[in-house]
Amino acid sequence: MGSPLLVLSNGHGEDAIALRVIQALRRRRPQQQVWVLPLVGEGRVFAAAERAGELQRVGPRQPLPSGGFSNQSLRGMASDLAAGLAALTWRQWRWVRRWGTSGAPLLAVGDLLPLALAWGSGAPFAFLGTPKSDYTWRSPAPPDWGDSPLADAYHRCKGSEWDPWEWALMASRRCRLVAVRDRITARGLRRCGVSALAPGNPMLDELDGEPLPAWLSQRRRLLLLPGSRMPEALGNGTRLLEALALWPAPQACTVLLACGSQPDQAHWDGLLQGRGWQTERLSGAAAAAGASAAWRRGALSLLLGGGRFEAWAGWAEVGLATAGTATEQLVGLGIPALSLPGPGPQFRAGFARRQSRLLGGAVVPCHTPAELAARLRHLLDDPPLRRRLGAIGQRRMGPTGGSARLAALLEQRLLAPPGPAADGLG
Repeated sequence: MGSPLLVLSNGHGEDAIALRVIQALRRRRPQQQVWVLPLVGEGRVFAAAERAGELQRVGPRQPLPSGGFSNQSLRGMASDLAAGLAALTWRQWRWVRRWGTSGAPLLAVGDLLPLALAWGSGAPFAFLGTPKSDYTWRSPAPPDWGDSPLADAYHRCKGSEWDPWEWALMASRRCRLVAVRDRITARGLRRCGVSALAPGNPMLDELDGEPLPAWLSQRRRLLLLPGSRMPEALGNGTRLLEALALWPAPQACTVLLACGSQPDQAHWDGLLQGRGWQTERLSGAAAAAGASAAWRRGALSLLLGGGRFEAWAGWAEVGLATAGTATEQLVGLGIPALSLPGPGPQFRAGFARRQSRLLGGAVVPCHTPAELAARLRHLLDDPPLRRRLGAIGQRRMGPTGGSARLAALLEQRLLAPPGPAADGLG
């Protein structure tokens, strides 16, 4: 069976990516033992796989007020520190160091924190750098959203969005694999002395979805993605619903509200009923599509589907989004989106601007619900524009199959290594 593998991930999106890679790895090596340490939150994404015996969550972990986005604001950092962030990170560091004494390998998924912990373990490791892309400084900012000339100049000077201290950790002789999200970012890292690869984006795997039902094909179709971090997701969902109320739906339209475990149906019941939506009997066709509840307001009908993002994403014409990973996945399917940043802690104006640059404008940020309503009308009335933005998003997100290719690389380079080598960083 070989050595067990410890996977470190630092956020909801990183957890989801790590899970896809783990499942692809276990298809190649069914007996591979995998332990997972979620560095942010409790790693609920892994719960079903843990029940199925595919992995085991281990180590110190706890939810934090910012949901892992303390770097988005001083307030978020302060709230996380008050909730015990420093003590949690210290306990995680000590736990990983103890793991490293066995010499068993690690896979770090995310950015500097999991990378530093994996390097500090003293054991062989691989790194999957998920959040950073050189597209975010090589692409222009969306109109009327300001520029970031100092940050862009800093990245141009380096030639990469990754920083020199991160290059040093990636260049360690114990780092057997560095994989990033796209070729342009891998090329930038190689110029900085890091042997980085771009084997494909795991975010896009397992998004085959289901065929569009005939009863939906004659309706306008929107996908509502409020995010999954409470209470931010509920506040952002409220603002997206305000935008829909300002949009004069020209014909029958179905809003597909694909949500996770949070906000739950009770939250949506209270929010929708308080905004003039009427509960509707769930039709057999909607229930067969996986909807758990239905509402109506004028020409708009809304279907709630817990855990139905993968099945429903490909049905939409346009997304209305305040999410991170899910928005990128939607755009990767060729479906443009409109975003509406709020007070945070995650989906703030800076995050929305960066996301739009990353995806080449396939996500259009809006300042107000009224602006979103106007842009939604324009997008739905202009199919060529939707296709053009969708094609840009697909190119930026890259090809599918990344999980399988990463699993093969991990098997070759990390799980059957030639033996621990001395580390050039000491």
